Amino acid sequence: MAPSGRISQSVFDGSRLRVILLLDLYEGAQQQFLDAYEVMHKQVASIPGHISDQLCQSIENPSQWLITSEWESAPPFLAWVNSEEHVEIVKPMHSCVRDTRSMRYSVLRETSLGQPAARAQASTDLQVEARVGDGVARHALTFTVKPGAESKVAEILAGYQSPQAQVDETTRLRRTSLFMHGNRVVRAVEVEGDLLAALRHVARQPEVRAVEEAINPYLEQDRDLTDPESARVFFTRAALPAVHHVVADRPTPAGLRRHALYYPAKEGRGMDLARLLAHQDRAAADDPDNPVHSSTVFQRDDIVVRLIDAAGELDLDPVASLGLRGDGKATELERLLDGAAIGVEGSLETERNVNRLLSHADMLPVTDRSANS
Repeated sequence: MAPSGRISQSVFDGSRLRVILLLDLYEGAQQQFLDAYEVMHKQVASIPGHISDQLCQSIENPSQWLITSEWESAPPFLAWVNSEEHVEIVKPMHSCVRDTRSMRYSVLRETSLGQPAARAQASTDLQVEARVGDGVARHALTFTVKPGAESKVAEILAGYQSPQAQVDETTRLRRTSLFMHGNRVVRAVEVEGDLLAALRHVARQPEVRAVEEAINPYLEQDRDLTDPESARVFFTRAALPAVHHVVADRPTPAGLRRHALYYPAKEGRGMDLARLLAHQDRAAADDPDNPVHSSTVFQRDDIVVRLIDAAGELDLDPVASLGLRGDGKATELERLLDGAAIGVEGSLETERNVNRLLSHADMLPVTDRSANS
């Protein structure tokens, strides 16, 4: 039977990944850029999961360059690109580059020299089916504030005026959801069209710039958004990519509410935890009795956040709300979750600990704004 859930985004299908990085260099910076690329190239070659890369220069405009790389799958690339090591390695390139644009694609079909197309398409490391989406790109940012400043920051972030939703003819801000867990802030956005264009549009809006300036004194990580280098490093470290999105392919129930759940993973197990939750949410989308109608899993390092739209209060079905339905799933989560970080000790097979986990994981909603609200 065909699944009832519609997955529009996933890094867990096992397919090879093609990464495309478009760069516009400053005039005269070509040799400096090449020197920096050679250093980066040698270091990236040793990263597990990396297959190959190419550096290309436009035959029409010498300031336009292209880097393509191929990876065994998306998870090792994401682990690399979101690491502190990557942040440091690419710093020498920043003074050479006027603008960049990164795109990531799973390999769906392929033909190779001397290999029939039918055989190439049957490769086990290719994406099997095309995903059907809704034209929406999803992304999140996360950062921490100084302990004791949580209520002040929440007040500032809840009180700003929404920016203009329409970015251009093809791009539109659809929804912004902001939550806090202790001193950690998570801001998730949904964009119809070009995500990068929307993020740049938002950053230029005076009401948004005023809010960002207002929270600067309370951030644990210093930043100066008027300095391109400082802003680039901050947003690189704050990126919390969406790794899976699924929505049930059935009528949307009335009274859906948006929630965010925070799952700190044990050291080095963040991607495994995100994969488990993605699997659980796919199963939930196929279960007409599951209150979770849609889910987006965000992950960076050992930070995992699950954004869900669910019918009814979460504590009416804490097992489904947490993504624990199914034999042994609580035990699987227990092995991956840093339970001590959110106050849970002992087995998640007990009702008491499931309720305790839900209480600690449930993030404080600060604001949830849709373009039509």
